[in-house]
Amino acid sequence: MAPKKTAILNLRIDPTLKEAAREAAMREQRSVGNLVEVLIRRHCEEAGIPIPEQQSMFEDTDDE
Repeated sequence: MAPKKTAILNLRIDPTLKEAAREAAMREQRSVGNLVEVLIRRHCEEAGIPIPEQQSMFEDTDDE
């Protein structure tokens, strides 16, 4: 079975942080979900936490 493209992450945050995230995402013309992903990736990179590369949906997976 092919890996899922995305996973769901539900979290609770202060309403003022949620509004700030909406504003930041709007200013960067991205979704709040994408903003959160970018921030997590940036944090992991700065903290030296490796993130495995996701297999592209368009890569050929046949072993020929």
